[in-house]
Parts: sequence; structure tokens; C-alpha cells
Amino acid sequence: MASMTAQMATTTQHCRASQRNVTSFGHARSFVTAFQKPTRSPVRPVLRLSSRRDVKTYAQNTETAAAGPVTDSTFEELVLKSPVPVLVDFWAPWCGPCRMIAPLVDELAVAFGDKIRAFKLNTDESPGVATEYGIRSIPTVMVFKDGQKMDTVIGAVPYSTLAQTLEKYTD
Repeated sequence: MASMTAQMATTTQHCRASQRNVTSFGHARSFVTAFQKPTRSPVRPVLRLSSRRDVKTYAQNTETAAAGPVTDSTFEELVLKSPVPVLVDFWAPWCGPCRMIAPLVDELAVAFGDKIRAFKLNTDESPGVATEYGIRSIPTVMVFKDGQKMDTVIGAVPYSTLAQTLEKYTD
């Protein structure tokens, strides 16, 4: 029985040795035959999201005294019939980038003074004008002059971009 155990141990060692490939540096590395498929680790990197359910965000009202509100019913009178260029900010209360540029629109209204008029149109409450002018993405800022759409800026852009756009249409 002892010889049989010794023979099995020798056979096991021989099989293990044949499955290894020894490099020229004497390091053993695993030998993969042509019939074996290389294995891939089933573990993949996982994107971990914060589970902070106690954080709540609230939409703020972005209509201020510097840039007044405009609706579907007042758009023609306030924007299209205006004697000066008009800046219209198309926004929605749930839109984060809209809240980012809201102070910029107010600053522009103050900086340009009587040279322009600035209004904000809530696309949720007044979808008619937004549809008429093809607003597909908000925030969108449009410049109107003499009842015609002159320029469009889409997205949250810096103050300088909006100021340069307005300067083209002020006298």
C-alpha cells in the first residue's frame, strides 16, 4: 500500500511539472495548451453611485426684476414689437444649467441698460412660443431685433459669449 501511495505522489508531481513552463530565469509560469481557453476574471469594475437619498433639490424661480417674465400671450407685444433688441432666455424650473445662466441674463440686462430688453420664457408654462421657434434644448437664449430672430445661443455659456452676441445687435 505504501508503494502505491508513493507511486501516486510521483505521478501527481510529474503531471504538475508537465503543466508548467519554466522560463530561462528559472521562474515557473502557467502553461496553456492550444485546447485550453484563457480564463477572464468575472469581476468587472463597478461604478458606485452615492446613496444619499436625504439630499433634495428644489427648482428656484429664475424670474427677477432685471429680466421680466414673458408668456405665449405677451410674447408678440413684449418681444416682437419692441423698439430695441430683446434677449429671451428659454428655461424650465427643473433645468440645472438654466439656473446657472439665470444670473448672467440678469447681469446683462443691468449692464446693457436701455439698449436692450431681457425676458425669460418658462417653456413648461408657455410651450407655444418654444415650439414655434424650434426650441429642443434648454437653456436657449435668442436675440430678437425688429420682430426677427437674429441669433441663438444654446447651452450654459459664459457671460462673455452672451455679451458678445448682444453687442452685435445694439446700436
